[in-house]
Amino acid sequence: MNVLVLLAFILFILMILIGGKKGARSFFALFLNFGVLLFTIIFMTNPNIDPYIVTLIACTVISYINLFFINEVNSTTKTAFISTIITIVIVLFFIVIVTENAMIQGFGEEEIEELSIFSLYIGVDFVKIGASVIIMSTIGAIIDTAMAIASPMREMHHHHPSISKKELFTFGLSIGRDILGTSTNTLFFAFFGGYLALLIWFKDLSYSVGEIVNSKIFSAEMITIFCAGTGVALIIPITALITAYFLVKKGENKEKAI
Repeated sequence: MNVLVLLAFILFILMILIGGKKGARSFFALFLNFGVLLFTIIFMTNPNIDPYIVTLIACTVISYINLFFINEVNSTTKTAFISTIITIVIVLFFIVIVTENAMIQGFGEEEIEELSIFSLYIGVDFVKIGASVIIMSTIGAIIDTAMAIASPMREMHHHHPSISKKELFTFGLSIGRDILGTSTNTLFFAFFGGYLALLIWFKDLSYSVGEIVNSKIFSAEMITIFCAGTGVALIIPITALITAYFLVKKGENKEKAI
């Protein structure tokens, strides 16, 4: 049996045993997300299509899959979805400014040797592609953080329906502070783990610390990490505010109906 098939089968069994139906939906969501990313890449190679628009549509679809398909439609997923979309739009504007000023688009000299036989004049705006890559790298962490805050806030409101918006918002921020440190560290190790071989190559080439820090690849990765951390930090107050408003207003409407 192919190793990939075996690993996928093991993951599928574990997700069903631990997560049940939700685990099975999570497994199939992996393939749906892969399909979205594949179509996104195909559309981005078309010079007539704006990568920013494609990125926003792709992020919206991915958010829909990871929130509504896996966790179904409820008050938690609705507020998490709205918070995610708002955060993505804000972070995208921020990333566009950073990308254009840092000029991290294109390829570094460590990569260009392998691509020298290919033509780079393909009519694609690498500045926009660079910004799109960063935002697509952060979407998973943003969705996870939104759900991690919205879910306990719903439980808190369920057990204490008389809680005020301010108290519920403060509760959400308190949860976010606990999540923020671990989420940013997760992003850091995820990105650098993928470029561990490159760091070893820098060492073999006897790069100085200054040359490593000023290399395009290293700078691009650090900017990606910082932008992802910014997105995770922003989603916390946004989710807490929207969830608190939605839940308290929903509770008030129920009281009026009674």
